[in-house]
Amino acid sequence: MRWALVKVALAVTVMVVVAFAVPLGLVVKEMAGDRAYSNAERQAATIGPVLAITTDRIQLERAVASAETGPGGRIGVHVPAGGKGAKAAEIGSCRAAPRDVASVIGLGRASIAPVRGGSVLLQPTAVATGIAVVEVYVPDAALTNGVTTSWLVLAGVGLALIVGSVAVADRLGTRMVRPAERLAGAAHDLGTGSLGVRVPEEGPKELRSAAVAFNSMADQVVQLLANERELAADLSHRLRTPLTVLRLNAASLGEGPAADHTRAAVEQLEREVDQIIRTAREQKAQTRQAAAAAGCDAAEVIRERMAFWSALAEDEGRTVRVAGIHRPVRLPVARPDLAAALDAMLGNVFRHTPEGTDFAVDVHHAGAAGNAVIVLVSDAGPGIDDPAAALRRGHGGGGDGSTGLGLDIVRRLAEATGGDVRIGRSVLGGTEVRVWLALDGRGPRGGARGGGHRLRRSLGGRGKRAAGRV
Repeated sequence: MRWALVKVALAVTVMVVVAFAVPLGLVVKEMAGDRAYSNAERQAATIGPVLAITTDRIQLERAVASAETGPGGRIGVHVPAGGKGAKAAEIGSCRAAPRDVASVIGLGRASIAPVRGGSVLLQPTAVATGIAVVEVYVPDAALTNGVTTSWLVLAGVGLALIVGSVAVADRLGTRMVRPAERLAGAAHDLGTGSLGVRVPEEGPKELRSAAVAFNSMADQVVQLLANERELAADLSHRLRTPLTVLRLNAASLGEGPAADHTRAAVEQLEREVDQIIRTAREQKAQTRQAAAAAGCDAAEVIRERMAFWSALAEDEGRTVRVAGIHRPVRLPVARPDLAAALDAMLGNVFRHTPEGTDFAVDVHHAGAAGNAVIVLVSDAGPGIDDPAAALRRGHGGGGDGSTGLGLDIVRRLAEATGGDVRIGRSVLGGTEVRVWLALDGRGPRGGARGGGHRLRRSLGGRGKRAAGRV
């Protein structure tokens, strides 16, 4: 795909460059010729007024010398004979053939005639004795002056466009191919039993949709395996009761080969059931670890929990605002842990703010490279009297029986990813619990925690009701 995009971009750009550069190069060449002949016409025009006044040779030689704007020897004047027995005169450098001069006199208008090394502009001018012809020599070099440089510039611009288009196409191809390669690799790993593999949900829209579908499928596979292994463990445990009965009955069979075989079979069956139970427990633990390593979609979890809490918010007349959950936000934490932390924060809002108090839940990326996700739960309540104590486990300063386990759960969840929890004043006027969850194991940059302490100090004396919010 990447090479195909490069070839398409290369072909299209080459066609565009050829379509514009070739005609433009011809136009540049034509303009150079027009410029050379325009200069020749201006030089010839300076001789015309002198011819209208006099045909004296000395005066014309002076006029020709003054009209030379470049290298000399380029202007000539063909003067007709002045009477019977007189001869036509040629003043200056005359290169045109007599037939070309006669043709111009017959036509009565300017003309261009080829000569050795270039061409001449022949300009007829009426004088007292007939028609004089002024010729200006234009060498071939003047006709192509600056054309080579212009063509080189056009070629450079065209080459730069081609290289640039190839680079852009390669970059776009990389953006498309890498997510596809990651998706294919993740599918292969999942097929080989790596249940914790997940795909970053990035790239073009179609590949992001495919990544979301793959991650959802992988989550379902993990859940199905967990259910299957749970069922296997339950069935194995159910077999213990009839096995116990069989063992007791076998013990009462007395002595003999048949009784010994029966007791041996029962023992073998017990060992097999024990092995099945141990295997199911090990696989169940592995499945849980894989689910935790794979993380979860924070947006999906928040939508699910907000659907649960919205019913209570509607009953209490609270206005709820949720933002940032329109696209998947995958976090490196287990789904149950994130749900528990979110429930703890929302439960604090309902427990420690009056009915009718508005609150909001926001999710957005943070960090210079988007290597963290911030979950904000803010309300318009009275705030927290002692934020630092609210984060300590076992704090129950509010006198309402709080154990302090709520925000401690949130704090431990954040610190497990390399992040932290900060409490400050929200834009709604109440408390803001800011949960920083690092995606790459690195916490907030320097000074971030200090900023949280500054926010906490600003909340002093916000009210006694919220003092025990934990």
